[in-house]
Amino acid sequence: MLNQLLKKLIKTSTGRTRFVLAVVGLSVALLLILSAVQIQANYNELLYSKTNQDSIANFLVFNKAVNDKTIGATNLSDAEIADLKAQPFVDALGVLTPSRFKVAAQSISDKIPFYSDIFFESVPDEFIDLKSADWKWDASSNYIPMIVPNQFLDMYNFGFATSQDLPQLTQDLVKSLPMEIKIKSALGRQIYYGKVVGFSDRISSVLVPKPFMDWANAQFGTQENTKPNRIVIRTKDPGNPLLVSYLQQHGLTTDADKTRFSKYRQVVDAVVNISWLTGALMLLFALLIFTLFIELTVASCKEEISLLITLGASPKQLQAFLMKQFFPPNIVISIIVLIVLAALQFMLQSFLQSQNMFVSGMLSYTTTIAAVLILAVLWFVNRWSINKYIKLNQ
Repeated sequence: MLNQLLKKLIKTSTGRTRFVLAVVGLSVALLLILSAVQIQANYNELLYSKTNQDSIANFLVFNKAVNDKTIGATNLSDAEIADLKAQPFVDALGVLTPSRFKVAAQSISDKIPFYSDIFFESVPDEFIDLKSADWKWDASSNYIPMIVPNQFLDMYNFGFATSQDLPQLTQDLVKSLPMEIKIKSALGRQIYYGKVVGFSDRISSVLVPKPFMDWANAQFGTQENTKPNRIVIRTKDPGNPLLVSYLQQHGLTTDADKTRFSKYRQVVDAVVNISWLTGALMLLFALLIFTLFIELTVASCKEEISLLITLGASPKQLQAFLMKQFFPPNIVISIIVLIVLAALQFMLQSFLQSQNMFVSGMLSYTTTIAAVLILAVLWFVNRWSINKYIKLNQ
């Protein structure tokens, strides 16, 4: 009987307009703030998940920009390398070791004649994207294994070959092509055999195994300066604004195509931050509306509540009843918002998949946790507001 009487009192005291405003305000606020959480989760997945990792873009080769001030002084000091290695956007750093001797490559085949001066570089194996059993060298090896940039083969096929009326080459043909490597040194001309064991887009130079480079530089090197002038790093995020800012401040340069997303990152970061701020303000606004809604509802029937307390109804009984009246709509709103976000996430996943980008089709667990935490805050606000006005009207 008490619950039925209270329900009639609440219904007559509750204004539909106030209730609709409270529901709309809370719905918009929840949608904004949970969208911001989900956008951040998608953002992190696009940047850092293994599915979206780019084995080419995530490796950057750095060198000093060549200008009037740095001509002849592009070597990197140990302090500069150590400082770069300590940066938070660097996961691993490797030094590119250049050949300190003159090298030329010549085809042995009469059908595909070519001769070209080239240069060698070596890098620790962890920075090489080619996995081949042929990628090894020691003093007993019969040939020097080489990794050639795809760009070199494209330049030959679509530039040199067409202009010189020479046959175009496939990767398999180049791998089987016999080649002489001529090293010019103070000891005279040394002839070795070379073999292309693979192609890469990660580092734009002819790579040879580091053991060979160390041995050859010690054996044939003619330059006293052994300081490196190029380094390679592995990073999770080539578009990190901190990385781009560091390059500009220290006069370093890298492939601009790999860092071009830095400006877009700043825009996305701003959008996410605005969504967080807007969502938080809207949530505060919604909490205010719901608090005022409860206060006005309780205040409009304060005389009846006082009478019920006088007749023997306990404050805890009134509190439990009012919580059942005001809190369940918050749960319904949260569930509806999560369903809407889940549908939007599924559509986003389908769209990004068509662009060869991958995010989960399900809502992030952080979004669900955020919804639960917001519900906890709403429960606390509802309970506090009801307790406060029951005590005032006792």
